[in-house]
Amino acid sequence: MSRLEGKLGISQSTEMDRKELNMAVDIPNCLICIHYFITYDPRRPYGCRAMGFKSRRNPGRVVYESSGIACQLHLPKKKPAGGPNPGGGA
Repeated sequence: MSRLEGKLGISQSTEMDRKELNMAVDIPNCLICIHYFITYDPRRPYGCRAMGFKSRRNPGRVVYESSGIACQLHLPKKKPAGGPNPGGGA
């Protein structure tokens, strides 16, 4: 039993319970994080510069599954000033 399962009072988990448990934890969206990057390694296509690793899966999920807590280094990218299409165009 994980620490989170214990906190939530769950004694035995099924696959469905685990999905609900993951939804209860706010795993940050790596796609909007400044540390997230796409690698050129087809075996490990996703990476996190802050944590210094590449993975086959979403780095935020890997961090959560490894440590039991959501990523503490997540920083959202700054939105460009100038509206929805700052580069111009039609």
